[in-house]
Amino acid sequence: MATKADKDPHDASGVRMFRAHGTLHDHPVGQLQFGLANLASHRRTRDMFFLHRARAQADRVIERRHELRSAWFFPYPFDFKHQIHTGLDYKAPWYSGMAQGEALSLFSQLAGYAGVPAADRARYRAAADGAFASLLLSNEGGSKRPWVVAQDEQHQLWIHEYPIDAPGTSDYTYNGFMFATLGLWDYYALSRNPMAERLFDGSLTTFDANFSQLRNPGWLSNYCRTHTIPTVHYHPVHIDLLRQLSWLSGSERFAAQSDLLIDDYPPPSLGKAGGRVTLDAGTHTLHRFAENGAITASRTLMLNRPMECTASQRARIQSRGIHLLIEDGPAAGWQVAERFPVVRLHGEWCGSDYRPVRRAAFGAGVSVVCRKGTEQGAATRAVTYPKATAVSYDRRAVIDSRTMIRLADGGLAGWWAPMDQLLSGRTGQI
Repeated sequence: MATKADKDPHDASGVRMFRAHGTLHDHPVGQLQFGLANLASHRRTRDMFFLHRARAQADRVIERRHELRSAWFFPYPFDFKHQIHTGLDYKAPWYSGMAQGEALSLFSQLAGYAGVPAADRARYRAAADGAFASLLLSNEGGSKRPWVVAQDEQHQLWIHEYPIDAPGTSDYTYNGFMFATLGLWDYYALSRNPMAERLFDGSLTTFDANFSQLRNPGWLSNYCRTHTIPTVHYHPVHIDLLRQLSWLSGSERFAAQSDLLIDDYPPPSLGKAGGRVTLDAGTHTLHRFAENGAITASRTLMLNRPMECTASQRARIQSRGIHLLIEDGPAAGWQVAERFPVVRLHGEWCGSDYRPVRRAAFGAGVSVVCRKGTEQGAATRAVTYPKATAVSYDRRAVIDSRTMIRLADGGLAGWWAPMDQLLSGRTGQI
């Protein structure tokens, strides 16, 4: 979603710009993502301002296109060298599979959008066809340029955000590939082109096969396969993209993978207001940590009765679990390990919606304590299933520091149940 005020660099036409080497340049991915955000805002508000600005981004990218190898490519007009990843050193113009795929998304959505005049819809359809043609071209052993699509050593499809001519030497960047794959879906929804469907399916196969390399259990996910560098910025992007791919494909595997990444490293911030925390009576160990997870200070807190306080963060400390950063009371400035039910953060956090709903089961004779809402004092209800019983659920969240699912059918539809009481072989588990 976009707002009318754009604080980032843009020109007089409202087209998003990018500053490189002291000069403003067109940046295809920046413009395309801004266009998609504005189109989403128009769908939500019906304000024509957003549709005009979305089209301005698309028209600029179309205007700057290079028609090469019977396809449309969208150039980066500035030199680029990655400061961390070796091998990424480009001279303008250069091309990215991420830009090609996101162009496919914006052009396809505009081509099928009723709010766009018919003549312009045809123009955007031609642009989508030109962008799609670029995803049918290989580098043929490094002899053909430009290209953004190749197979890896396992003969799996990759759309490269940073293509490098020598086979197998590209960055294998996860987020850029996933963004491009959303473009394949949008183009298939518009055209029903069977090759777009095959490429979408092949992309999903690649993601599934490479998930174990993307993921670092209990920590941040990697930015790319070549340089296994965990990234705090792109970890939530991976979570969101896997969730979107699960919605589009209907695959529970991608929903489960998204959940694993959320559990590995949940978003730390609890917002401006923070979250209410209860520490039960007893002894609590408080810590302070260095950036690498090393303990820099510790103390104990003795409580004769439960204490409520405010936390500003719920953060994964490397190799030490989830900790809450307390902002007030006798534990202010210290972190305490989250431990249900002894140390619990109230409310709903880290929510994920499932479309379609997911299936699971409760075991025979298990007494499940469900709750009607997510706030403190919510009504509860104990249910014992006489036999193993299948259920469906449409949302997952951390509530009172316990992972719970929202049931979607039967007499308990809308109630929350603890996820740890599901049968261990639950559907979709990785």
